[in-house]
Amino acid sequence: MRFGVSTHLYHDGRLERDHLAQIAAYGFETIELFATRSHFDYRDESSIAHLAQWLDGTGLKLHSVHAPITDVFGGPGPHAIYSNAVGAHERREAAVRETEAALQVARRIPFNVIVVHLGTPTDVKNPDDNNRGAAVRSLDEICQLADKVGVRVAVEVIPNRLSDPASLVQILESDAESIRAGICLDFGHAHLMGDVADAIETVAEHIVTTHVHDNHARKDEHLVPYLGSIDWDLALVTMQKIGYDGTYMMELAGDESPAAILEEARRARQRFERALAHA
Repeated sequence: MRFGVSTHLYHDGRLERDHLAQIAAYGFETIELFATRSHFDYRDESSIAHLAQWLDGTGLKLHSVHAPITDVFGGPGPHAIYSNAVGAHERREAAVRETEAALQVARRIPFNVIVVHLGTPTDVKNPDDNNRGAAVRSLDEICQLADKVGVRVAVEVIPNRLSDPASLVQILESDAESIRAGICLDFGHAHLMGDVADAIETVAEHIVTTHVHDNHARKDEHLVPYLGSIDWDLALVTMQKIGYDGTYMMELAGDESPAAILEEARRARQRFERALAHA
């Protein structure tokens, strides 16, 4: 079992070596790279080479890459939104091609999992973004692309009609039986949609990685665990009951400094370890 931090913590700026050094300084072993070109240019070979050097220098491992969902995070002006479940063929293919580009990081820096959104959250309010047939076609294509570079695909629990826990299981077990994908259990998103323990049990056979963050069941706050209203003791007991022993990846944000958030995350990790040991 490992604990990691997503570079989502630094998503509103360009990723730097100091960010990775800061994560390592608080005792975390691994990261998830958020593939947004305003944050990290996954199409640029020199950027990938620098990331490899930073990982070697800090002792961190690259566990996972979050597939692109936009070209720019934050800032003024219009941004492209990538939906691999959009009904319009050209837009769907553009989203798949961005995921393919992000997968090429694995040719220089091996990693285990690429985390993929099927469609967009319901608050984007574009119903054509969440077409089930388009999502299955894209997932099939992405899994074939990921197989070529030795990466597992994990579709993320997010708040839309394609990606709630039960819908993802149905896609993997019925609509896409030949697709070798798993699920990224996002605790915060599961909490927004209902009971976290029920979500864990629903996706139990398919979980390959996690996103760990908290909220108050009203909006996607990406808080450090124990600062929202998730019952973490029950969630962790349920995770142990289903036999999960993989990475707990903290996907955090907030108004405090990254150092303050990481200090809270370090304490939350200690509470996780105690809870799992007692369970």
